[in-house]
Amino acid sequence: MQLTLTVGALLWGALAGLFVPRPAYRFSVAPDEEWRTACPAGHPLTGWLGLARCRDKGDRYGPSTPLVATATALVCAALAATTGPRPELAVWLLLAPLGVLLAVVDFTVQRLPDVLTLPLAAAALALLGAAALLPEHGGSWTHSAFGALALGGGYFVLFLINPNGMGFGDVKLALGLGAVLGWYGWGVLLLGTFAGFVLAALYGMWLVVVRKAGRKTAIAFGPFLVGGAFAGLLLGAFTA
Repeated sequence: MQLTLTVGALLWGALAGLFVPRPAYRFSVAPDEEWRTACPAGHPLTGWLGLARCRDKGDRYGPSTPLVATATALVCAALAATTGPRPELAVWLLLAPLGVLLAVVDFTVQRLPDVLTLPLAAAALALLGAAALLPEHGGSWTHSAFGALALGGGYFVLFLINPNGMGFGDVKLALGLGAVLGWYGWGVLLLGTFAGFVLAALYGMWLVVVRKAGRKTAIAFGPFLVGGAFAGLLLGAFTA
């Protein structure tokens, strides 16, 4: 059964990942700009769902569809392999493509849109609330709610201390990630948070070493927040 579950999650992730590049392209604009409404060739985009392919020319646009689909598939498969047939797995599989989308957009333009971060937090709490009502779940909705408040509040304090070092979008993203990590308890919340900082620090050091950035160069923190939360979830699900 576990193998079937993991393969199914892999296929779900691959399918969902195919539809990430289109909204990623539309959302990847500067903070003072409107969402994109046309493909690079100038043809109008009339919806958010669909493949990132120009309907007139057939040209692809946005981030690499094979790369994003593969990454989403692997994330979903890893979550299924560690979580097993527990109710919260459905929550992780539904939220994973949104996490990938946020990471791609922030890495591209250093922006975390409110229309993605706030629904992520609301969806995480609502879905985990439903999962908590089902038998054999592996976490606690109360811990999830407090985790959202704790991580969101902690990042808000960091934002107040150093607004140039952390964007307010990171604070809003922390609400959803805190809900997810808190599901498995405070230890997982702390681990996932710490992992995000470590990943960001390693990436920043690599940029300095290859001379693509200086010590004061701003980098997108969202992808590492998401990556740290993913690492925390894997451990939390495995040990639950």
